[in-house]
Amino acid sequence: MNAELGDDVFGEDPTVNKLQEKCVELSGKEKSLFVTSGCLGNQLAIKSHTNPGDEVICESDSHVFNYETAAPSIISHVQLHTVKGKNGVMSIDDVKNAVRSNEYYFPVSKLICFENTHNRAGGTILPLDNLKELSSLARRNNIKVHMDGARIFNAYNETGITLKEYASYTDSISFCFSKGLGAPVGSVLCGDAPFIEKAHKWRKILGGGMRQSGILAAAALYALENNVERLKEDHKKARFFAEAISKKPNIEIDLDLVQTNIILFRIHGSPREEYISKLGNAGVLVSAGAGDYIRAVFHMDVSGSETENAAEIFNKTV
Repeated sequence: MNAELGDDVFGEDPTVNKLQEKCVELSGKEKSLFVTSGCLGNQLAIKSHTNPGDEVICESDSHVFNYETAAPSIISHVQLHTVKGKNGVMSIDDVKNAVRSNEYYFPVSKLICFENTHNRAGGTILPLDNLKELSSLARRNNIKVHMDGARIFNAYNETGITLKEYASYTDSISFCFSKGLGAPVGSVLCGDAPFIEKAHKWRKILGGGMRQSGILAAAALYALENNVERLKEDHKKARFFAEAISKKPNIEIDLDLVQTNIILFRIHGSPREEYISKLGNAGVLVSAGAGDYIRAVFHMDVSGSETENAAEIFNKTV
């Protein structure tokens, strides 16, 4: 794909603008902003929705709580109030209990963050009814809603629920081009015009302004236009691998939670690190998941035959 270039700091890169317009169309939001990473997208959302001293409600295994280096406290000076979900899904009652009342000695509940699909829960999909219910609760309490939709198109491929429908129950949504969609770098943040104007300013303050970034936006556009539907292949590979290893007696895996492209499992017998090392030496790369789980992720760079080979090596090695 050819990329016309300009200066995106001044809003003059035509390829970035084309990408942002495409994301507005897909999300149904007023505006969007191209950013370097999903982490930056989430942090710009928190910064733009809150004031220092506010509180943000999020699921206790969420990416924004576990893997963003305490950025909300550093950048936005807010407190995170975690709610333990089931497979990444927060219950309406638990979130109701987390919303602060108006006594002066409490922080203000200003934002609820969701994650879809949920990474640390194993790529599980946020049920739409749960999102609707909690979004309604947020509206009644003057609380904003942000969705970390890093892998939102994985959810779409399994449910048929569009990005626009998911986004209609949020005030902002971010999603990545650099995960299953296969672009080398980049994410986007979508919301209403005043929100994106504020996020744009904070992107600059945090060093995220880029000049001729159309060269990156072109890859993101290609990914959006060509790689969304093929995510189904990753889900099939994950399911095949999960079913193949589940037959071993020392493997603990819940096949009902293998919903997209991420697998979480336990291996009983030796310490987790030994198994990760042994598998890596045999050519099967897995990583540490939450707690004592091991995590395997399937993507476009892992072919069907490589998946079959990985399952065979796994079952011989473990």
